Amino acid sequence: MTHAQEMLRTYPNEVGLDAERLARAIDLLVDCANTCTQCADACLSEDRMAELARCIRLNLDCADICLAASRVVSRQTEYDVEVTRPLVEACLAACRSCGDECESHGAHMEHCRICAEQCRACERTCRELLDEMAR
Repeated sequence: MTHAQEMLRTYPNEVGLDAERLARAIDLLVDCANTCTQCADACLSEDRMAELARCIRLNLDCADICLAASRVVSRQTEYDVEVTRPLVEACLAACRSCGDECESHGAHMEHCRICAEQCRACERTCRELLDEMAR
């Protein structure tokens, strides 16, 4: 059991979304943020770092947005879908852009391949959260 699952189980009121799905999403968002941060750092160490400026930028943007989304979806008291939905939509877009960029470098940079996979997983999770919010 992750800490997100454990915390959601102790929540004294009704959780606005499916608690297990929400816990998995929180964990994945945090993991994606860390993976993107590490990928940006690895790109900074590459010989052709200047050619990776877009990749680094998208990694850092994705990391920040994923972390913000993880924090907002973690809060269930007085949950407001009108605040949460646009943030999850932004996260989906950031993961898509970052995943596309990292994928273009993945054949010759293993850190970008790993990051692209993580971004795709996070993108799917954001889509699932948005589907659940629409219910």
